[in-house]
Amino acid sequence: MEIKVLGPLEARENGVSIAPSAVKPRQVLSLLGLQAGHVVTVPTLIEELWGMTPPRSALTTLQTYVLQVRRRIEAAMPGEGPGVAKNVLVTRYGGYMLDVPPESVDVRSYERLASAGQRAFEIGDLESASRLLRSAAEVWRGPVLVDVQIGVRLGMEVTRLQESRLGVLETRIEADLQLGKHQSLLSELSVLTAQHPMHENLCAQYMLALYRAGRQWKSLEAYQSLRDTLIEELGLEPSERLRQLQRAILSSEPSLDKPLSPRQLERQLAG
Repeated sequence: MEIKVLGPLEARENGVSIAPSAVKPRQVLSLLGLQAGHVVTVPTLIEELWGMTPPRSALTTLQTYVLQVRRRIEAAMPGEGPGVAKNVLVTRYGGYMLDVPPESVDVRSYERLASAGQRAFEIGDLESASRLLRSAAEVWRGPVLVDVQIGVRLGMEVTRLQESRLGVLETRIEADLQLGKHQSLLSELSVLTAQHPMHENLCAQYMLALYRAGRQWKSLEAYQSLRDTLIEELGLEPSERLRQLQRAILSSEPSLDKPLSPRQLERQLAG
């Protein structure tokens, strides 16, 4: 079986789609897929489907949704004999479990690559870190479960994965800045800072890349744009860390030209 949630929901067995078209069975399959190999309790599934006000028939209706998913699994495995779907979507005490190998779920592939890339970054293997983290980001096909109705439990997973994705992007950009790839980062950082107009770390990375590309004025403009947004939206000034980078750019601090990331520069400028 192949399950993809980092984008539109895709679930296939023997090349045949098993993803239901009905809204709530799609939620059930999505939550089971995200937790593949682990039991998802009945209360968790009910909360996802109906929040804090489930109908009296919630348990019976949930069982119906599970049966619908099982039927689709069985239809995709015609040579395996009757009842095979119960060995894939397994009933366990208090809940259900999708019993598939971890590598069949795109989230697990993403998390494996992201963890390997983070470890490489931490030991200073920047080339490997950049390659692995880029591969992790390429597993994504769009926003998480973009075509699935999101309840409380799926919402928690979506938030967690979106934060993880942004962290992977930041770390990969950190590695690329240290590798001297500032010129190739400009278009990507331009989009990211537009998507996250109050994100100081992305702004710092963009400012540094612009400065090293010989566009000092544009670097200061990026700082001013973030400052204006913070003041307008939150009534806050940028952090001391970002103001320190702005002052260094204004004075053309020689350390800015070294192959350092904003975090490394912060420590050097503070010293």
